[in-house]
Amino acid sequence: MSERFRSREFVRWSDVDKAGIICYGSYVRFFEIAETELFRSVGYPYSTMFDELDIWLPRKLLHFEFHHPALLDDLLEVESWIGRVGRTSLQLNFATYKLDGEVRIVTATGHVVMVATDRVNMRPVPIPQPLLTAVQSFVSSEPQPVPAAE
Repeated sequence: MSERFRSREFVRWSDVDKAGIICYGSYVRFFEIAETELFRSVGYPYSTMFDELDIWLPRKLLHFEFHHPALLDDLLEVESWIGRVGRTSLQLNFATYKLDGEVRIVTATGHVVMVATDRVNMRPVPIPQPLLTAVQSFVSSEPQPVPAAE
């Protein structure tokens, strides 16, 4: 059974617009924190991964869908998991929830596609086996959550 990595972060002043609603671009920060901490949790913080495995992981695609507004000072929980593994790429999925007591409200879902490249020419290379082995527990074909109807 696969698992999902979870991280929590508050919506900060720099994340919101004048109305106090999270700006869509701020989700990049939440997704990046979850991504970074997922890799750190399996022994590959980026500072180690890039030097040990001699790769970069640039983004090829970034996709968001917004379901419910998050507001200033809301506590968000971001789940992340690897939805697809290709020869040279990984799709990292995200689901962001606003925590309201025991209730979790889906605020946004999305994914990024990262391509392993060599560090000199930025050409695609196969994902190193040590990385694939390390993240195996987070690989899942489970779909994104479907938000409840309003």
